[in-house]
Amino acid sequence: MRFPEDVPVLSDNVVTLRAHTADDIDPAYRMCQDPVMQEWTTIPVPYLREHAVGYLTEVIPAGWQANTSWAWAIEYAGAYVGTIDLRDGVGGVGEVGFAVSPEVRGNGVMTRALRLVVRYAFDVLDWKRVIWRAYVGNFASRRVAWKVGFRGLVTIPGGGQSRGVRKDEWVATVGRDDELEPQGNWWTVPVLEGDGFRLRPLRESDAQRVMEACSDERTQHWLSGMPSPYGLDDAKGFIDSRQDAAAGGEAVAWAIADAESDELLGNVSVFGLNGRMDRTRGEIGYWMHPEARGRKVMTSAVQLLIAFAFRPVEDGGLGRRRLLVRCADVNTASAHVAEVNGFTKVGDERAADPRRDGSYDNLLTYDLLAEDVLRG
Repeated sequence: MRFPEDVPVLSDNVVTLRAHTADDIDPAYRMCQDPVMQEWTTIPVPYLREHAVGYLTEVIPAGWQANTSWAWAIEYAGAYVGTIDLRDGVGGVGEVGFAVSPEVRGNGVMTRALRLVVRYAFDVLDWKRVIWRAYVGNFASRRVAWKVGFRGLVTIPGGGQSRGVRKDEWVATVGRDDELEPQGNWWTVPVLEGDGFRLRPLRESDAQRVMEACSDERTQHWLSGMPSPYGLDDAKGFIDSRQDAAAGGEAVAWAIADAESDELLGNVSVFGLNGRMDRTRGEIGYWMHPEARGRKVMTSAVQLLIAFAFRPVEDGGLGRRRLLVRCADVNTASAHVAEVNGFTKVGDERAADPRRDGSYDNLLTYDLLAEDVLRG
């Protein structure tokens, strides 16, 4: 193929994909100074103007001419704002890569561009499947891929490499016959205001308080699956994992925070949202920082969460039909939270809840139906 004459223009009337020109060099150079761009891509650091010149005037044209890679400039509102490319394609399967300028992020530009090139890969290049990759933690890229229908996400430890360092990698794909639409739920974590407290997303700055709560003797006793001893790295890992659980549609977790100081008082979550047999249920779990116990905060937090969990998805809620709470029969504080909030005891499994010393308590199951709340 000749460059730029044979580069097809792709457009959805909002975003246009076209051949790169010399005018794109300076904005591409500026884009590559962005710390976020440098963190999640393999571009050279420091990134010099000569790198942009070489990529746009040599690498990209060579790929089109050899028919081995296909890169487009992304144009939005009349300006160059990024690059997206397809590469490989051997056996009808290839990869996609993309980057967009920070000033237009959040406007759906990359989602539109990705949908255009995936369609081109299937309809023109006759590919059977497109592969997306990103380093673990790049949720912005993952969300774009999710919106365009990439699915089957797996994590490959050490699967990626950037500047000589191995990194864990996410990989997902979309096939020719797949819908280019989101699969499953990507839950957001809204702020819910209570009386003297709020439910908000967990933050890195909560790690110290999470560690204090989860290393507490009482928390360790009832939640025997937690690491022991529980350190600051465990707390950071827990916080990081909550974003992944929400993105995968599995769970939503909130920090219970003081309304004035914003200090973490505890944690409440709804999990098991991707149940194989029933995706209309969810299980509520919770723990408190020892300094916050005895203030009825958890009872109120669960009450607030119930209303959100039963709210339809189209209204911003979780669209649940049934909620569960499970706890040891001797964990009277946890059982009290469920009972005060209207849950009904529906199960008592003998010797089903393990303790760290090798003993077992009976496991109680409580449930609450959306119709119970409406009836009440």
